[in-house]
Amino acid sequence: MQIFLLVGKATLQTLEMVFLSTIFSGILGFPLGVLLCMTNPTGITPRPVLNQIASRIVNVLRSFPFIILMILLFPLSRLILGTSIGTTATIVPLSIAAAPFVARIIETALNEVSPEVVQAARAMGSTNSQIIWKVLVPEAMPSIVSGITLTIINLIGYSAMAGAIGGGGLGDLAIRYGYQRFRTDVMFWSVIVILILVELIQFIGTRIVNKMLKNR
Repeated sequence: MQIFLLVGKATLQTLEMVFLSTIFSGILGFPLGVLLCMTNPTGITPRPVLNQIASRIVNVLRSFPFIILMILLFPLSRLILGTSIGTTATIVPLSIAAAPFVARIIETALNEVSPEVVQAARAMGSTNSQIIWKVLVPEAMPSIVSGITLTIINLIGYSAMAGAIGGGGLGDLAIRYGYQRFRTDVMFWSVIVILILVELIQFIGTRIVNKMLKNR
């Protein structure tokens, strides 16, 4: 019974980290992805210099291994939340680590929209803002949802790695109770729950994307 209480509590911590970091990474990454799409040479408002600067920032942030990035962001977590250890503190590095990934997903999804659709909207007098929110985003929504699904799955993996340095959740449980105390049963159930979460998220994401494509 104790093992299921431990796994249940750790699962709730993981879900909290993943849910909140998905929201915050979307808040950070979505505008950046739109900016990258708009300012590229074939975008609706080409700005090559701005695009290169934003692209370099995204590439630099994506190149950091998550464990190193989390350690580097300890001071920021402490500044914002008053602590750098635990479930809540882990949300800050998780969000920042996932934001560049979200930005590339949004950029790629928007770039996949047919240029003819954009030209038709512009011919009808649509503003840039209207083209983005009423043409590009709705047309790219299946790709965006598919990308967000991958982001959530990556965040589950990141949250497990965060357990190695006191991040809480299933990764922390697997390391502190499973590995360090030689509790193979705790390690087993932690891994099983992580696998179930990944499969469940992928299933839900795939169903939503298929429904969107079917309703087009």
